[in-house]
Amino acid sequence: MKNVVLMAIAATFLMLSCNKENTESDKAVAFRLSDTMMARCEFYTADLQEVKNEIRLFGKIQADNNKLAQIYSIVGGNVIKINAELGDYVKKGQVLAVIRSGEVAGYERDRLDALGDVAVAEKNLQVARDLYKSKLSSEKDVVSAERELDRQKAELVRINEVFSIYNLKKGSIYNVTASMSGFIVQKEISPNEQIRPDKSDALFSIAEINEVWAMANVNESDIPKVQVGYEADVRTLSYADEVYKGKIDKIFSAIDPETKAMKVRVRIPNATYKLKPEMNAMVDVRYSEHDQMIAVPSSSVIFDKSKNWVMIFKDRANIETRQVEVYRQLGNISYIQHGLQKGEKVISKNGMLIYDALND
Repeated sequence: MKNVVLMAIAATFLMLSCNKENTESDKAVAFRLSDTMMARCEFYTADLQEVKNEIRLFGKIQADNNKLAQIYSIVGGNVIKINAELGDYVKKGQVLAVIRSGEVAGYERDRLDALGDVAVAEKNLQVARDLYKSKLSSEKDVVSAERELDRQKAELVRINEVFSIYNLKKGSIYNVTASMSGFIVQKEISPNEQIRPDKSDALFSIAEINEVWAMANVNESDIPKVQVGYEADVRTLSYADEVYKGKIDKIFSAIDPETKAMKVRVRIPNATYKLKPEMNAMVDVRYSEHDQMIAVPSSSVIFDKSKNWVMIFKDRANIETRQVEVYRQLGNISYIQHGLQKGEKVISKNGMLIYDALND
């Protein structure tokens, strides 16, 4: 009787075990990725990539010095009109301000005097030639008259060049004009201001800002982490949600004695002109750790139950939930230290839906 009872208990356990195995097997086989879900998923083949880290630097947006023009006044006088304000876009040759100046009238007088001197020198040369033909003067007098005419013509050419270079006109009016197209980024002139002849400050600064610089400070401890060519993401307080991509293109090999920092320059395309000179900027620079590790998109890593998981895709009916150890997440890239092999395919989009379906 005892043996019969033991055999009955054993048979019961065997049946329960078989039913459990069949249920799990049926569940695994029953899940199959549909065409609709397949179309909504994206896949990524794990591969070795160079491990990168990131440091955050702070600095300011600046105009490209090679695309910056300082506009000065060559004469003193009274400002009677201003046609451009800070932030305005101006075109090359556009009149920015108008100055009434006695110096301009002086230039015009010099030009008229030069014209008269040339006319007199031409007349004197003609007289010298006539006298030489009549044997009333020597050839030396003719040569001297020719030299005087050449000198007066050279003076006239010089004065005309001054008029052309500084765009001088007749009268006493001097027009301050833009030497290039761009935005007014600095303005140091006011209506009715008296401009001194010795004023050395620029009246206007014009910059092309379709490409700008982010000048960032690097602490001494971080100097070994930056190199020319490293990628950088630039953000500003004004547009905190927008990331501007650039690269370090110059490192200034000098330490500021006050801040103990070294400057680096990042070039940034600025087609929308949103970035303005003097904006505060945060510059995230990515640098290499000189190591390689398996890397996948961060969207393929699922955090659940205080652990990280990825969905390994083999085929529609064979998808594995696998625990992984994440070394670092940097932007949209996650470096995997353990749990994933090169060449394995992971679900990088909508993997959470598959995870929930398999692990509920």
